Amino acid sequence: MPEDSENSSKVSLGTSVQSEKSITSSFSTPARTKEEFIEQALLDYESPLIAYAFTILNDLDLARDVVQDSFLRLCHQDEEKVCDNLKSWLFTVCRNRAFDILRKNKRIQPLEDAQAQSIPSSDLQPDENLSQQEQSHRLSAYLDRLTPNQREAIILKFQQGLSYQEIHEITGHSISNVGFLLHAGLKRLREMIPTDLRG
Repeated sequence: MPEDSENSSKVSLGTSVQSEKSITSSFSTPARTKEEFIEQALLDYESPLIAYAFTILNDLDLARDVVQDSFLRLCHQDEEKVCDNLKSWLFTVCRNRAFDILRKNKRIQPLEDAQAQSIPSSDLQPDENLSQQEQSHRLSAYLDRLTPNQREAIILKFQQGLSYQEIHEITGHSISNVGFLLHAGLKRLREMIPTDLRG
């Protein structure tokens, strides 16, 4: 994978989610080579996958390694078998690989370290940016108080913009359990988060 500039190498909890329509349409073109398929997948999913892996590993270099490994595995897959559910397939491979590394290295760290890696917004003044980073840091601390399953479901739903079905495919939780995890996690967050952070 090519080296990113210093700013693009940082991960933000507020990673924007591309429109599902544009991503889906880019994979529905029948006449393309395997190379073009992989390149399009990299363009569409590399950043969201790095952000997701980072929320699990809390280490940007490991997150990048996991994503690189996920795309290497994609290179060895039959395109027709993964094309229809590529997003879920990539997130599942990424998740499984990240948890393999956690088990191997036994390194679970709090999410709050993610703030050191956040991208400052270019349209904010420095004091507004600092305030936004502080709020993001405080929200991360509240997310860390949730159960791991609630935290993961909320990150996949609201940071990555995945559907209940896609979260089910990635985590293995039933769709109704995904709904319950989101409901319970959001309810708990509403109880914990002060009103000044809700706006």
